[in-house]
Amino acid sequence: MSDDMLTKTIDMIDAANAEDPNTVQDENGKDWPKELLYSHRMTDMLLRFVPDADQVAQISIRAQHIERWKTPRDNYPMDRKGYHQWRTGLYQYHGQRAADIMRDAGYDDASIERVQTAVSKKGIKTNPDTQLLEDIADLTFIEHYMLEFAGKHPEYSEEKWIEIIKKTWRKMSGDAQAFALGGNIRLPEPLVPLIQKAVA
Repeated sequence: MSDDMLTKTIDMIDAANAEDPNTVQDENGKDWPKELLYSHRMTDMLLRFVPDADQVAQISIRAQHIERWKTPRDNYPMDRKGYHQWRTGLYQYHGQRAADIMRDAGYDDASIERVQTAVSKKGIKTNPDTQLLEDIADLTFIEHYMLEFAGKHPEYSEEKWIEIIKKTWRKMSGDAQAFALGGNIRLPEPLVPLIQKAVA
């Protein structure tokens, strides 16, 4: 696995995500295609959490939401079952897109399979690659997206919020939990009391 292969793969993932028609602003007011910004935030979090992460981890994290906008939520029934069908469809799509790009870049089947397993979210708590991706996704959500999510759901009670935070917390490894509470990420200030209550 050469550095050139990694660079080519990351560049292709970024080129795909740069096509996202949905734009968002970062903390500096710069406009980004939504999934391109998300993937860069995921990579930033990975390199803070595991500075020596291998190429499989770097590709999995960058590709987690590749071309997510191509599978809209409203393509599926707007109920709990439909939500799970949508998520499963997304995992399979992201995994396949990552695999195709890696194959083009010259990666071997074993590396491609590891990325597909992680991006498809198979084996959380049992597969180290999948657990690392889950950790990074949860840490990134807490730092960058939890407050925005809260703003979209003013109707949620304190109990509902504590349950959401607990659910996220349970999916994380002990190392990721310690990382989150150790001053390594920016916690959403208005939600800190709820976070403390949930993880106590």
